Amino acid sequence: GGVNKLTDRFTCRLNGTTGFAVTAEQREDPVCLADVEAAHARIAPYIHNTPLLSSELLNKRFGSRLWFKCEQLQKIGAFKARGASNAVLGLTDAVAAGGVATHSSGNHGAALAMAAARRGIPAWVVMPENAPVVKRAAVESYGATIVECAPTLSARETTLDAVIAEHGAHVVHPYDDPRVIAGQGTCALEILDARNVLDGLDELDVIAIPVGGGGLLGGMALTIKARAPHIEVIGVEPAGADDAFRSFGLGEIQPQTNPQTIADGLRSGLGVRNFALIQRFVDTIVTVSEEAIIEAMRLQWTRMKTVVEPSGAVSFAAVIEHNERVRGRRAAIVISGGNVDIDRLPW
Repeated sequence: GGVNKLTDRFTCRLNGTTGFAVTAEQREDPVCLADVEAAHARIAPYIHNTPLLSSELLNKRFGSRLWFKCEQLQKIGAFKARGASNAVLGLTDAVAAGGVATHSSGNHGAALAMAAARRGIPAWVVMPENAPVVKRAAVESYGATIVECAPTLSARETTLDAVIAEHGAHVVHPYDDPRVIAGQGTCALEILDARNVLDGLDELDVIAIPVGGGGLLGGMALTIKARAPHIEVIGVEPAGADDAFRSFGLGEIQPQTNPQTIADGLRSGLGVRNFALIQRFVDTIVTVSEEAIIEAMRLQWTRMKTVVEPSGAVSFAAVIEHNERVRGRRAAIVISGGNVDIDRLPW
């Protein structure tokens, strides 16, 4: 390609003078801005451009101008609809005919099931036996076949291997997949485009994003730094599942061992592709306590009248527990999902 590394940081390399992008393996990054923009064009008719809401009460309380990107109002109630839709809609007819499969604690499984149903192909979702009932019901509602496994990553992976061997389905990994990462990055495009619409958002200083497997953080971070490199990107993780925090600090992926957090969607280990993007484009990662997650969740329910799940509340928990990072600044807070069992609220 011969494109200078500095200019190539946020764009796909070009194959000579043909103008065709080469494969992800030949790029410096596993996903680039062009992939995110293509994903947005592909999935826009099938997802919501979710609102950015603000609360004067919360602004005053935390000394910041806050906008909440409400992905709990996304299709299937979580940002996962973006990545799964991009992956499934991009399959050739020949590959799609065999169906799709994944492992998921819930939101990605529901998203993949929805996308598969839209395309008229079968889907198999490997789910831990302790997955929240509300998330299991969502997967079933779209007609996917659920295959239960023990609540460990190794059990998920071996069970998924067995499903693939039996059915020949195409795997769409919940986060360590370039198509999924590109789809999740579209959330950042919507926030940045809204700067021309919402008063004050044009001077955005920081964006806080939850991190579990890293698909959302990686995809959004590369997009933000490509479009608005001055905006600080903060990843937020539960202290009881802090592999991304440790990996970021030590410079190599650390194992996720026995995560203990109510944020069930953030118990996954960090993906390899995701970590590569996080290392390049994320400014810092912070951890938050269970108490802060619950307080954030409760404040959003009571003050903003929005249903938020624990995993979706961690970014706002950072505003509570690390207020010095946002005080006096304009911040976008990504609320990643709202699929919570209302019969088992943490308070």
